[in-house]
Amino acid sequence: MYARERQRQILDILDRTGRVAVTDLSTQFEVATETVRRDLDQLSERGLLVRVHGGAVPRRTTEVEPDLESRRTTNIEVKRRIAHAAAALLPADARAAVLLDAGSTTAELLPRLAGRRGPVITNAPAIVQGALAHTDLEVHVLPGRVRPTTEAAVGSATVDAIRALHPEVVFLGCNGLDGEGFTTPDPDEAAVKSAMVHSAARRVILADSSKVGARRLVTFAALADVDALVTDADLPQDLMDLLSEAGVEVIPA
Repeated sequence: MYARERQRQILDILDRTGRVAVTDLSTQFEVATETVRRDLDQLSERGLLVRVHGGAVPRRTTEVEPDLESRRTTNIEVKRRIAHAAAALLPADARAAVLLDAGSTTAELLPRLAGRRGPVITNAPAIVQGALAHTDLEVHVLPGRVRPTTEAAVGSATVDAIRALHPEVVFLGCNGLDGEGFTTPDPDEAAVKSAMVHSAARRVILADSSKVGARRLVTFAALADVDALVTDADLPQDLMDLLSEAGVEVIPA
């Protein structure tokens, strides 16, 4: 089978299943895994899919925003690995303030904050509730209107409160990541995330492979606005180059 025909079939499979794995395609087409990786890399370079660890996912620009309950039960082990890797970026000074964005991945940081004496600040009531299991934490919740979909506090009161803060580090989630920056579907949440980015001394994005290559409605940070990206994905080389040029440290989980 010629490479072009194999690649067309790969796109057909991806359209039907939503994800392809290198090992599965190697078996199906009876070719070496390196051949499949080369096919996927070429398709990625043409913008037809997004390479992730062990395979590829479709390139999508729009989708229904999942609610928090759905995200809590999706990619759990991956999110825990990302949080574990991100914990290495916590300030050495246990008294330093930490700002946590709402989200299922940032929530996985909670067990790794035990013993810190500085304030832990968040716009997520769910994270505050989870922090009750860690009675040694000094937890502060930001004011604002709580969005039902993500259970995140948003609005002018939230943004104003964040602008008055100067935390040592902020850990944020995103819904999309590409060469243009970090995106999210909701303008109100984007405003909160943007305020967080500009308030903190160090900015860290936590993003699993499903976010790579996706672009949502609102950009809340350019690549150069972020200091580190923690992800489980094998990023496309062109994106890695852009992140490197912007000074973003990519930390594998």
